[in-house]
Amino acid sequence: MRLWGAFRVTGWLGLALVAMWVASLGSATQVIASPKWQWPVSAPHTVIQRFDKPTQNWLPGHRGIDIAANNGQSVFAAGSGVVTFAGLLTSKYVVVISHGQLRTTYEPVLPTVTIGDTVVRGQKIGTLTPGASHCATETTVHCLHWGLRRGREYLNPLMLIHGRVRLLPLNK
Repeated sequence: MRLWGAFRVTGWLGLALVAMWVASLGSATQVIASPKWQWPVSAPHTVIQRFDKPTQNWLPGHRGIDIAANNGQSVFAAGSGVVTFAGLLTSKYVVVISHGQLRTTYEPVLPTVTIGDTVVRGQKIGTLTPGASHCATETTVHCLHWGLRRGREYLNPLMLIHGRVRLLPLNK
């Protein structure tokens, strides 16, 4: 394998040296690497309430998506990161994970993680808890509210799964 013109990597020793060099770059490599994401609940992934970003943070809108789920269902970290909040917040349980510049939120989730825990993509972070879901209706539909922020900006968490999200007119 040829790297950077004059350098040539051959055999296992050469690959090991390159791997050691990349590992020595530390966090610079992590920033360059493309993070992998997954849905925070098992399939099926039925979005029952779409993202509706308000024009100003204090105006009405829906600052995440709602995914149909069952009470007691396991909730997983959508990506690797550090738990920055896990507990009761205004009568519902919330888990927040920092992924560098991005932060994901999960509610209502009874946490199995604590603040400061490092989690990996797909690790169980809690269970959907009954009662506090804003999705619960007379038909007993429950959901996980999954949010995403970069700094103070609300983002559509589906961007993590699908990349860039493009909205189409309803008649298409």
